[in-house]
Amino acid sequence: MSRVVIAGGGLAGAAAAARLAQQGARPLLIERSVAEHDKVCGDFVSTEAQAHLAAIGLDVRRLGGAAIDRVRLSAGGRSVATRLPFTALGLTRRRLDEALLEHARAAGAAIERGITVRAVAGRTLATSAGAVPADALLLATGKSDVRGAKRNAAGTLDHLTGFKQYFRVSAATLAALDGTIEIVLFEGGYAGIQRVEDGLVNLCLLIDRRRMAAGAAAYATALAEPRLAMLLNSAEPVLARPLTITRVPYGFVHRRGDDVCGGVFRLGDQAGVIPSFTGDGMSIALHSARLAAEAVLAGASAAAYHSAFRRDVAAQIGRATMLQRSGETHAGRDMFLTAAAMLPPLLRWAAAATRIAPAALRRAGLPAG
Repeated sequence: MSRVVIAGGGLAGAAAAARLAQQGARPLLIERSVAEHDKVCGDFVSTEAQAHLAAIGLDVRRLGGAAIDRVRLSAGGRSVATRLPFTALGLTRRRLDEALLEHARAAGAAIERGITVRAVAGRTLATSAGAVPADALLLATGKSDVRGAKRNAAGTLDHLTGFKQYFRVSAATLAALDGTIEIVLFEGGYAGIQRVEDGLVNLCLLIDRRRMAAGAAAYATALAEPRLAMLLNSAEPVLARPLTITRVPYGFVHRRGDDVCGGVFRLGDQAGVIPSFTGDGMSIALHSARLAAEAVLAGASAAAYHSAFRRDVAAQIGRATMLQRSGETHAGRDMFLTAAAMLPPLLRWAAAATRIAPAALRRAGLPAG
């Protein structure tokens, strides 16, 4: 088989490496981190993501995640809750990514860590260790763009700054979040809070840059929102400071003709970025890994792969982006909460409508309900 190089060892890169290695290839995966680390992510492993991981032989349930089968939407003093149409897991990316990288290594993939990808030129990577040519290049660098392969973010929702922190919380908060992911809407942003493994809670905040520009206290002000303040009463932060990220192009889907480095397979957030509140980002990353690996194994072109990826995820990303745009207005938040209170199944519909469709999973060779 021709030389396959994967840039990035997150979920998409590691899953593609595992699949390729299991089918007899020996891909080279380059990862900049030298050890496990935290990432700005909701840590929500959906049922579709679990199916993708199971298909490459990784039983994510053994990693100790917290089961999640309900969602609660809160804004101001109002909240609506309902059961999700699936059971997800709250699991840190630190634990999941490292387990998946080791799984790919055990399958026969070559993993080289501590190497930074600096640029893409054709199918050659410029790295901190020198030039790395490839016959098939898979770009899985997550939310970080690479020189020579920048995504076209025109028209996306890239005005939010993301924060992530883990907390040790009270027994009352652990009980309140047992089996539940809570989405808290507020003026200028929203938060997601849920349990993960080892009795910890993950809080992710997205705050409009305009609110950030008003002062450095935007993060603390968001934590003072009534619902978050109640859940985090007496909570102890785990990380020395919150992880942050900016200018994530929510709503982005790679389009034919946008790529200045034709022939490169884009995976994960390099191929499509769904708004965070859906909790489907990991599933999309793993779906892209499956499609790209199968395309490489079949000798298909990067263009054919990207067409298949768009077919499978563009509609759900579009629906999720529309919901986020609506939720950023006071009227939109009020309308959605009112409608959800009158018709709780509306939340289940929103959850289902922003996930990879069963037909797409079946096309990828996975079981779908």
